[in-house]
Order: sequence, then C-alpha cells, then structure tokens
Amino acid sequence: MKKPLPLLLSICLLLTACGQAAPEPESGRLKIVTTVFPAYDFARAAAGGLADVELLLPPGTESHSYEPTPADILAVQDCDLFIYLGGESDTWVETILSAIEPRGEQLRMIDCVPLLEEELVEGMQAEIGHDHEHGHDDEEGHHDHGEGEVTGLDEHVWTDPANAAAITRIVGERLAAMDKTNGASYRAAAEGYAEQLDALDREFEDFFAADRGPMVFGDRFPLRYFAAAYGVEYYAAFPGCGTQTEPSAATIAFLTEKVRQEQLPVVWYIEFSNHLVADSIAEAAGTETAMFHSCHNVSRQDLEGGATYLSLMEKNLQTLQTYMG
Repeated sequence: MKKPLPLLLSICLLLTACGQAAPEPESGRLKIVTTVFPAYDFARAAAGGLADVELLLPPGTESHSYEPTPADILAVQDCDLFIYLGGESDTWVETILSAIEPRGEQLRMIDCVPLLEEELVEGMQAEIGHDHEHGHDDEEGHHDHGEGEVTGLDEHVWTDPANAAAITRIVGERLAAMDKTNGASYRAAAEGYAEQLDALDREFEDFFAADRGPMVFGDRFPLRYFAAAYGVEYYAAFPGCGTQTEPSAATIAFLTEKVRQEQLPVVWYIEFSNHLVADSIAEAAGTETAMFHSCHNVSRQDLEGGATYLSLMEKNLQTLQTYMG
C-alpha cells in the first residue's frame, strides 16, 4: 500500500534534517529533474551532454494519478533545475514544492508559451459531475453542451512543435544562466534542436495547407495546441484531461456517423490506449484505426531505443501522410 503524500513529505524532511539527503551530483555538472517526457526531451537536447537529466516518472506511468516516492521528493529538493508541466495532471508537484525547500530553480512548461482553453466539441462526452458554467445534465447524467464550450486551460502545450521549439530555447537560456562557463554550448544545443522542430512545424503546415478533412479520435484528445496550430477540425470521445473510458451510446453514434459522412479513412487513438472505442467506431464505419502519439508518455522500450519528441512527431507526420495524404 502506498503511503499518502503528506507522510512521504514528512519522512523526506526528516531524512534531510538528519543529513541523509540525496548525494550531490558529479562536480561541475548541473542536475536537471523533469516530470514528463517532453520536458525530459527538451532538457536533454538543450543540455547537450553537459548536464545530468533525469525523468522522474517511470516510462508508461500515468502522470494524472502518479504518487511520488521518497526518492522522487528528494530528487526534486536536491536538483539544480526542476522542470514540470504545471497543469492539472501534476498538482502533486505543487504540494511537494510548497512543503520542501528546493535548493535549485523551477521551470513550468505552461509558463513558457501562450495557453489555450480546453474545449468540448460537438459530440464529445463530458465529464460526469463536472460543473460547467453553461449547459446542464439530463436525467441520465449526460451533459447537454454546445460546440466550443470551455472547460479550463489546456496543459498539453508541447503538442504544437512551435511551442516545443520555444520551450527548448527557454531551457537552453536557463541552463546558460546557471552555468555560464558552458553557456554558449547550451544555447547552441538548444538552438540546434529547436531549428529541427521549426522545420518539422513547417512540414506540418505544408501538409495541412491542403484540405484533409476532420480527424476523429475514439479516445481522449490532448492535441488542442496541435489542432489550433494547423487549423485541424477534430472530433473526439473525451477531452484531453478526461478520466472516463466509456463514452455514451450517443457519443459513439455521433463519431461513427461523422466518419461515415466524411468518408474518413481512419479513426485515431493515442499512446497507451486500449483503443477499444476507436476499434468500435472503425468497425461500425468500415474503416481502420491508427495511433497518433501525443508524446506525453513513452514506453521503456521507446526510451531505451532513443525515442525523442522529434522522432515521435516525425512518425506522426508519416502516419498522417499514409492515411490522409
């Protein structure tokens, strides 16, 4: 059974007071700790091998329900730079930071770029019990909502490659300011990766310059920034931070009919999904399914195989070209 977070914090504070904190990193090297894969990838690229970068959440871990270990808390407290998302999915981070005294600096990814509001689009399943400013629940508990209804700020900022490039450059500047001796190297490494992301951004722009039709996701939709960047019309079963896994019959019927009407060649799902909803829609509509990687999370195999945000998004582009090109 996992210990509650307040108890873990107490244990860690006691260990620190007793001189049992995590050991200092190798002399002369910055220690960077990140929560999610995009932050890890951007920091790793900007560091260029000159700093130690750690991914706090194990590969395949769901960040929304993550429970930090004592070692995690000590790592956050001891590092030189802690990079985290700052959204709803890692509110546990704010609990840690308010209870300990980090010796280093912090950077929230959502502070690096302009934010968009998450929305409920036509046909999307609302969260049961979620209180919206507009709309109401019917007798069966289904939410009556309209297209474009706002549900809060969307935290998935990295899904737009232009945002990813901007965050990488900001990380490079932070590292340069913290380690002036290697400042030029950090800036050059960050700029090199950011330029590749800028080039990828242009490729997506070129692809979506033609009318590709809407994308239908039989899944959560954490790609609000991606869709906004390229003018992509989308429909999905759940919003990006939705916790439900079983959409209503009305949602399934709407998405299935949308696929049929638009004669779409594919129904999309995201990584680590069981894609049962996408499979059901595709089977009913007589089409196929394919994965679009949101880059929020990676498997251990992908991580050990050298997967990067850039490589995963390049693969997304290839899949788009296969089904929608």
